[in-house]
Amino acid sequence: MYLYVVRHGQTEWNVLKKMQGSADIELNEKGLAQANTTADMLKSSTFDIIFCSPLKRAKQTAELINSKRGLNVVFDDRLKERNYGEFEGTSKSAFDYNEFWSYQKNVKYEKAENVQEFFKRIYDFLDDITSKEYNNILIVCHAGVEKAIECYFKGLMPDDKIGPFLPDNASVLKYKK
Repeated sequence: MYLYVVRHGQTEWNVLKKMQGSADIELNEKGLAQANTTADMLKSSTFDIIFCSPLKRAKQTAELINSKRGLNVVFDDRLKERNYGEFEGTSKSAFDYNEFWSYQKNVKYEKAENVQEFFKRIYDFLDDITSKEYNNILIVCHAGVEKAIECYFKGLMPDDKIGPFLPDNASVLKYKK
């Protein structure tokens, strides 16, 4: 089984370096172009199913990739980006970003999703889909979700990769189960 993981295309909040989290932001022009480029890059790949975050930026990316495939796209809430709560719309410099993502510290915030709960949500999703009879799966999601997926497949502790790991918009990562 292979999992192809695509981060959504660029949004205006990416350009402004704002924390998006669960905010439902659309792709900008560059993001639409990036998604089309990724669709072209994946055109020779076959997928059994596409799983996607229901947030607009991921949904638009998945729809462009799937436009000539006609596959079933399953929108799964477990693939939403981590809810950044009170930090959505702010820059990373507005709070302690490393502490926010520290699995060991597991800081509880007033409105933001706890990092351990976030990882559990993603790991539960991955356990669910990898127990099925798929050969090739496409997942369209977000950077934080990709961080959790990277840790899951590489057997890393979340703190090992949280800081430096940030995939480009509309990039593709591939994992073998």
